[in-house]
Amino acid sequence: MPVVGAKKLEVIFRKAAGLDIDHSKAKAITDIAEQKLYDLLLVAERNANLNGREVIWEADVPLTKGFLETIQKFKKLEEEIQVQDILNFLATMPPLKYPLEIELENKLPEIVGALLYIIANLIKEISPGTRKPSEEDIEKAKQVLNLTM
Repeated sequence: MPVVGAKKLEVIFRKAAGLDIDHSKAKAITDIAEQKLYDLLLVAERNANLNGREVIWEADVPLTKGFLETIQKFKKLEEEIQVQDILNFLATMPPLKYPLEIELENKLPEIVGALLYIIANLIKEISPGTRKPSEEDIEKAKQVLNLTM
């Protein structure tokens, strides 16, 4: 189960960056967002451990100023992502050492939304002038995120 369905992804990409996503490319995009979410939580797990806690707090997640600003931009889109879909995805991944605090669980849709917003705008920057991103555009966005997150 993906963190967000193809229809919702299409709406977010259209609102966030004016892009039209083909259903065949939706999985590649959600795979990127899911992997980056898991990466953030792995670092958060490390931070919780370094702080002597056995629960991952929102403050443990390494969110930059730009990322926090993107969360606000995502919120302005007025699109909801279901926390249960995200928790279902996380249940398919190798378990984290520590549980997430409830406040962090409730923030997961905003974090995923920001990741999708970032991916949409990276694709737009990589291939300006196109409304329909190619597989290569998506792969380049993934490479940028892998270098920076």
